Amino acid sequence: MATEQQLEKQTELDKSIDRGLDQFGRFVRHNWFWLLLGALVLWYFFNAIFPQLSAPSPGALFAYLLQIAFAIFYILIQFIALFWFLGRPRLYWLMPGETGVSFQDYKGNPEVLEQARRIVAILQGIKEFREMGGQPIRGLLLSGPPGTGKSYLAQCISSEAQVPFGYASAASFRNMFWGIDVLIIMRLYRRARKLAREYGACILFLDEIDALGASRTSQGRMPVPGMGGGLFGFMGTGGSLNQLLMELDPPPVETGWFKKMLRVLGLYHGRAQREPVLTIGATNLPEALDPALLRPGRFDRRIHVAPPTDKYRGEVIEYYLQKVKHDPTISISALVYRMAGYTPVEIKHVINEAVIIAYFSGRDEVHYQDIIEAQDIHELGYRRESNLSLLERRRLAYHEAGHAVASYYLLERYLPPFVTIHQRSGLEGAAAFALPRPKETIVTMSKEEVLAHIQMDLASRAAEELFLNTQLSGVVGDLQHATELAASYIGLYGMDGTLASYGAFVHQSSEPGAPSAIAPLPELKERVEAVLQSQLKAVKRLLQEHREAVIAVAESLIERDELTPEEVEELINQADAHRVTVQLLPELAPVLGLSQEQTDGNGHVATLAMLPASNGHAATETSPPEVTQS
Repeated sequence: MATEQQLEKQTELDKSIDRGLDQFGRFVRHNWFWLLLGALVLWYFFNAIFPQLSAPSPGALFAYLLQIAFAIFYILIQFIALFWFLGRPRLYWLMPGETGVSFQDYKGNPEVLEQARRIVAILQGIKEFREMGGQPIRGLLLSGPPGTGKSYLAQCISSEAQVPFGYASAASFRNMFWGIDVLIIMRLYRRARKLAREYGACILFLDEIDALGASRTSQGRMPVPGMGGGLFGFMGTGGSLNQLLMELDPPPVETGWFKKMLRVLGLYHGRAQREPVLTIGATNLPEALDPALLRPGRFDRRIHVAPPTDKYRGEVIEYYLQKVKHDPTISISALVYRMAGYTPVEIKHVINEAVIIAYFSGRDEVHYQDIIEAQDIHELGYRRESNLSLLERRRLAYHEAGHAVASYYLLERYLPPFVTIHQRSGLEGAAAFALPRPKETIVTMSKEEVLAHIQMDLASRAAEELFLNTQLSGVVGDLQHATELAASYIGLYGMDGTLASYGAFVHQSSEPGAPSAIAPLPELKERVEAVLQSQLKAVKRLLQEHREAVIAVAESLIERDELTPEEVEELINQADAHRVTVQLLPELAPVLGLSQEQTDGNGHVATLAMLPASNGHAATETSPPEVTQS
């Protein structure tokens, strides 16, 4: 057995020597003229010219060298330095361990983290993986909304794999000179392959890759010559995209100069090994990428990085809370409800904003109320004081109180709303608003929930008619949203007794950016109007039943300008308790020992005025407030 193995090794060695000699022989046959010419020139120089040369003086030699150096420097300044300056991308290189983050710091997406661990295992055991016959992953595409941690995940992968990490902005590859973007990509991957040979692998992260790899077949992306003709670049991305495609899946050629020289001389042969360079691209628009980028062999894997779900959002909140001084009694579960749909970057920003609020409030730790205020600033902007008259304040207060009370009773999957009659910098054009936040990630809605949202939109008009005896102009957005919901309720969701979808009658325009054309549907308007009128009546009955709650919220809003969800809930609960007392007290009058003189003819308790109402006024003020006319 050993003899057979020795014979096989000897045979392989003989074959290797034969292939090397054959390759060297082919090199001599194909280049014999230039080899002969070079030999003659060298022979003539050393036999005829070199003996007659005399050594120059040191001064003359220095002058010659100075002139040559000045000429080279002048050329470099004019061309090479200019193109080098214009061709610099926004690129940062981090060596192993310099990112400062690891998988321990990545929270909220365990499924994504598991895929990342597999990629790291392949990068760390690349030799064993190749011995099994596997091919290393060439590219990884991370897609998802902004702020979900795509670049953060790429840094974690690099840190765990202990390989160099290059961060590049794809938009910085664009250049005014034609061909510079191609040279940038070539130089970038040349550096990455060099580091991969030194460290075993390398990760190259291209942020916003859709700026470089946009589809070449999309309308409006055809190359357009820039000013100056051929010297200046093209507005399209064809050249740089083609170069990126080649770099992602390069042919098996040698990239090191030493092995290239050995191959030319015939001293080295065999299959060239491509360096394991992992390209990670991040984009918010994966559908805009060229199909050639997404084929296997280039971006082998695609991972969608979504915001944390309700189950794992608490991990992210707790992780960032541990980095700041905070009140240990802060409820993580309450913050999970309030921050439904938040990305990790948004959570980090809100907590940092809470630290700022606590610092300028003179506290040395973050409290729960600081986080709530920071969340309001993040979503709504800073408060802008409104110097409105009492008439306008009352109108806005009852308008928003209708929304608040309807939301509290109808939207079970939402927290009580945040209500204000002040403008916010983040909501331009809204003089006042009521904002309910979801308690959980909401993906679907039932028929009853859709109708509840319609009622909540129409509650402003219902409150105006019931409590102000008028109709105001501030319901434009409410009516528009309610109409859209009602149209979807009928023609898209199939909840009104018919299954025909009006979406089938929508004709998409071939022109990019043009609005869709909707086929004439005369019966849709009547059906939508019928749904809106029925829900307006329903929400009027609701507000009439809970009129004490509407009055309590509205009057408190006039006095305080803003109400937090906790305050809204407290006001409505107190008003409901007061309403129940009003209803039950006449029946309990004999038990309580109240005389006939203490009750009126309708069976109501005459001493009810002594009972405090939820808004701080006497119970007799549960009658409608003074009517204001617009």
